[in-house]
Amino acid sequence: MRILLTIDDTDNHTSMGSGQLAELLTKELRKEGHTSWCSDVSRHQLYNHHSIPYTSHNSSMCFAAEIAENEWDNIIRFSRRFLRKNSAPGSDPGLCITRDYDSLNKGALIKFGLKAKKAVLTKAEAHNLASETHVHLSENGGTGEGVIGALAGVGLRLHGSDGRIRGWFSFGEAGDVTDAETLRNHPSVDTIIDISGQALASSDPILLTDKRLKTVLHEHQQVLPVISNAKGGEAPWRTLSKEAIKTY
Repeated sequence: MRILLTIDDTDNHTSMGSGQLAELLTKELRKEGHTSWCSDVSRHQLYNHHSIPYTSHNSSMCFAAEIAENEWDNIIRFSRRFLRKNSAPGSDPGLCITRDYDSLNKGALIKFGLKAKKAVLTKAEAHNLASETHVHLSENGGTGEGVIGALAGVGLRLHGSDGRIRGWFSFGEAGDVTDAETLRNHPSVDTIIDISGQALASSDPILLTDKRLKTVLHEHQQVLPVISNAKGGEAPWRTLSKEAIKTY
C-alpha cells in the first residue's frame, strides 16, 4: 500500500537539515526491508512568523513509500526511533504518516496544509485533526511543535501542486539548448510545463539557464517549469533561475 511520511523540526543551526534527514530515513527504511520503494523528498514551505520556532525556512519534508500491509506498525516504530536518535539537540521533531487510501479525508488534511502556509496553527489543532482523520501523528522530542508542520506537509503533498523536490538535477551545461522530450526522459521528471501549467510539446526547444535545475510538484507529478525566453533565438523557452524556482 502507498503511504505518505512527513517530518518537521528535526534540526538546529549546526546539524544536518530536515531534508537530509528525510533522505537518510528513506535509505534506512529500504535497507531494513520496511519498504520496497520511496519517492523523492518534497519540501513544503510553511508560514514564517515570529511566534513560530524554526531553524531557517519553516518547511516540512515529505515522501511517499510503498509498504506491505503488515509493515504499518513497523514503519511507525522504526521512524520514531530514527527521529529520536538522529534529530538535533534543541529540536522539536514531529512525525506524520498516513495511508493514502480512498476513504482518507484528504480534503480536511489539504485544508490544514494550505492554512499552515498563511496562519499560525496549534498542536491541539494538529492532534485533533490527526485523530479525526486516523493518521499517525507523534511528538518525538522537545516541545513536539513539529507535529504541526508534519501534518501540514502530508496535506500539502496530498494537494499535489505544492512544494519543490529536494536536491538538484543535471540536464546539461548552462546555455545548452535541448527539447522537452529529452528532459522528460530523466527519471525524476514527469513532464515540462510553462508557468500557466500547460505541458510543452515534445519538440519544443528549451534553453538551460543553469547546470543544476530543480523540479516541483504539479498535479501530483514531478515537473520542470519553464518560462518564455524573452531573448528568443533558437529556444522560445528557458528553465527558471534559482531565485524564480523559490516561488514554488
